[in-house]
Amino acid sequence: MKIRALLVGLFAVGLSAAAVAAEPIVIKFSHVVANDTPKGKAAEKFKELADKYTKGAVKVEVYANSTLYKDKEEMEALQLGAVQMLAPSLAKFGPLGVREFEVFDLPYIFDGYDALHKVTTGDVGKELLGKLEKRGIKGLAFWDNGFKSFSANTPIKKPEDLKGKKMRVQSSKVLEEQMRALGAIPQVMAFSEVYQALQTGVVDGTENPHSNLYTQKMHEVQKHMTLTDHGYLGYAVITNKKFWDGLPAETRSQLEQAVKESTEFANQIAKEENDKALEAVRASGKTEIYQPTDAEKMVFKKALVPVHKKMESRIGAETIQSIYKDTGFDPSKL
Repeated sequence: MKIRALLVGLFAVGLSAAAVAAEPIVIKFSHVVANDTPKGKAAEKFKELADKYTKGAVKVEVYANSTLYKDKEEMEALQLGAVQMLAPSLAKFGPLGVREFEVFDLPYIFDGYDALHKVTTGDVGKELLGKLEKRGIKGLAFWDNGFKSFSANTPIKKPEDLKGKKMRVQSSKVLEEQMRALGAIPQVMAFSEVYQALQTGVVDGTENPHSNLYTQKMHEVQKHMTLTDHGYLGYAVITNKKFWDGLPAETRSQLEQAVKESTEFANQIAKEENDKALEAVRASGKTEIYQPTDAEKMVFKKALVPVHKKMESRIGAETIQSIYKDTGFDPSKL
């Protein structure tokens, strides 16, 4: 009887262990934009693919629109293990101490997506992601959002039109310097606070890819937008390194495939989503959209490219030169 009782007990323990083992691994994926932006859709795609490739062994919970953490909080939450994945904008890594990432904030350093992808999918991109590991962060991929336009409540046809304007920027010394180069006053502010700040006049204008401007309804409180394409906004998909390294090898491999495919999806839809958002802003009739001529765009470029040299001591001349080499950009030819 004792042996039978022992066997029954062991069987019960085995069932309990099996139940524990069957519990899915939960990945909390937090971000600050809307679900219908390129990043929001890519996060949902990753969730779908993670479930597919791990056969339900991993459950991804996506928290959009700063519902879990705001801009300034999410990086610390990741490092502490309160969330497992983020896709913060590349400007967020400068304040973390990895200033080389601020190279992505330099105005007019990328002349379109082809030049950009030579960097983000090449050796320079891999090297930059690798620099995050000393902060307890594993860099997995780069996701595009798009190229930025300036908006304000007054027309913007030349750099001088932004002189004295209070312009919202992310927390980035490069973006602050960019605004100063135009004679504007940079105002660092969390993304979730921008609409109200524009509505109440706390700031006069901002810069955004069209999908962010439209999905956050900023076009409702901005009368003018100029298609300058002066800067790039992208994201790095990152995870807590300790969490990632602690995953079973097979699960990690499955998730890497999910990251790879969701990255291809993200970068494929980024331009398409921004084009759709631009047309939606135009159709709303709330914001007048101005397309600068090549000559007018060159005036903006000549005003802003000197920021590259000014930021060398912060970002590193070697990093900037490596981008020039990959893209073929030569500031001396402006």
